Amino acid sequence: MNEAPVRETLGFQAEVKQLLHLMIHSLYGNKEIFLRELVSNASDACDKLRFDAISDGALLENDPDFKIRVSYDRNARTITVSDNGVGMTRQEVIEQIGTIARSGTREFLETLTSDSAREAQLIGQFGVGFYSSFMVADQVEVLSRKAGEKEGWRWVSDGKGSFTIEPAPNLSHGARIMLHIREGEDEYLEPHRLRQIVKTYSDHIALPIVLADGNKDETINTASALWTRPRAEITAEQYKEFYHHAGRGFDEPWLTLHARAEGVLEYTYLLFVPSQKPFDLFDPDRKPRLKLYVRRVFITDEGTELVPPYLRFVKGIVDSEDLPLNISREMLQSNPMLVRIRQQLTRRVLSELGKKASEAPEEYATFWDNFGAVLKEGLYEDREQRDTILPLVRLRSTTRDGLVSLDDYIAAMRPGQDAIYTITGDNLELLKKSPQIEGFRARGVEVLLLTDPIDEFWISTVAAYKEKPFKSATRGGVDLDKIAPADEKEPATKPEPPAKLASLIAIFKLALGETVKDVRSSERLTDSAVCLVADEGDLDMHLERLLKQHRQLDSGAKRILELNPQHPLIARLAASVGESGASEQLSEFAWLLLDQARIVEGEQLPDPSAFARRLAALLERGLPAAA
Repeated sequence: MNEAPVRETLGFQAEVKQLLHLMIHSLYGNKEIFLRELVSNASDACDKLRFDAISDGALLENDPDFKIRVSYDRNARTITVSDNGVGMTRQEVIEQIGTIARSGTREFLETLTSDSAREAQLIGQFGVGFYSSFMVADQVEVLSRKAGEKEGWRWVSDGKGSFTIEPAPNLSHGARIMLHIREGEDEYLEPHRLRQIVKTYSDHIALPIVLADGNKDETINTASALWTRPRAEITAEQYKEFYHHAGRGFDEPWLTLHARAEGVLEYTYLLFVPSQKPFDLFDPDRKPRLKLYVRRVFITDEGTELVPPYLRFVKGIVDSEDLPLNISREMLQSNPMLVRIRQQLTRRVLSELGKKASEAPEEYATFWDNFGAVLKEGLYEDREQRDTILPLVRLRSTTRDGLVSLDDYIAAMRPGQDAIYTITGDNLELLKKSPQIEGFRARGVEVLLLTDPIDEFWISTVAAYKEKPFKSATRGGVDLDKIAPADEKEPATKPEPPAKLASLIAIFKLALGETVKDVRSSERLTDSAVCLVADEGDLDMHLERLLKQHRQLDSGAKRILELNPQHPLIARLAASVGESGASEQLSEFAWLLLDQARIVEGEQLPDPSAFARRLAALLERGLPAAA
């Protein structure tokens, strides 16, 4: 049997080193939050042991009264936060303190600089937990023993790159964090300051928080679950601090929902929509993590799916009166009561978002910029709520600077227009310049600009809104002639196409062969010479590229090359048909124009060297002969 070393020095994960350096040397002024974070961690540890003890009462070790104790020693310059919660094993100490296992950590840290004006906001947005201790301490010591284990552990670090860990005998279960307060932070060694911080940030904690002041122990928080109190008795500040505790965020909640459901199912919920987007919002492994309680006993914050994945930005708690206390986490997956709670909570959240969209459109626009891409996943995943989500959708368009709803879009449709036109891509500015929408712009037809990957999937799934079908502006078959121009009541008379356009198209078809599905005259182009479009029954071009990038598609459909009959270049090429040697030159032009259309679409040229050779030959012919 291999024994752990008596004492071992280990290095922090690289991201932790960088974060600790920022915490110690940053301009982040709200240092008092270190105590809030340590108290929240202690509360979580007690919640976990309370749940584990339901099935194994021996874990309590004759210490069933959970509490958090804060003490200080002016002479030793220490503050200690201790709890009788679940505690940690040696491996858990290393994993939970020595690393940050969170998606987006590296990207987050790369955005920070020592003199960044946004540093405080970003640190708060990410959340720092235990590491905030190093804002006020030059050394931190952790003593912890896991409930049910015999061995305890002592962890010590000055936050400068490494830590030591060694066995610690005679520990009670739980954790004790001792902060050696650095010079200049003396205010945190005063009992009135500690009392004020706890009252400000942690009054909602449902466990007694005891301040040890000399020989007297004083409970300094209300010690009752905030969600059980009447809303009229709870201040906005108390809601905010509970949000910080439950959601582990440092921003302020944008929307707060607090109510008790009664009837067949009885439960209380306290939910929050954040005002800032977390860094791991699009982590594939990120799931909704609302905390589930049963009669004020914490059960879990994983695997409950109390809201669907497209509402994973919602934070908070749900406290059920009906679930059994000894329910296992595995049984939660298929529990019918949780399914009904999920349905009711989903409807309530979407309803409140609808009210915000109507009553505070500017605030809602900020929410949409943060979480709209996630909410749109519901259009694809949740058929039951699709009609509720669609009015909440806000999109960019070709005719407005701000966001537009689908109802606003329909209200502004041109006479003769019977569809909602969209174009999808990766870049908003490039979409606005796309040749496929030139004809729409000329007739004042609004086109919705979709840049989130999910847009490709929900558009094809939803198909229509209020009997108006969604149509891609990059597909063939778009009939713009029936739509009245923006400045005329009747459609304008179309100019005559070049006399030999049909012959030019025939030469292009012959030259390009099976490379394209068709070559034809375009109604959508006004400024560009050519563009590529997808045939009616084929995949949208952007969706096809996405699928290829993710190796979900090996080969794509052939595209249609459209020519602008009114473009001077096309007119001159058509006029040259029949001239001596023109056929060969026109074949070269066909390939050049096809590659030009591919470049505009952002596609990879299949033969860049051939394109370069043809372009060089064309430029050479255009230059005057050498003297």
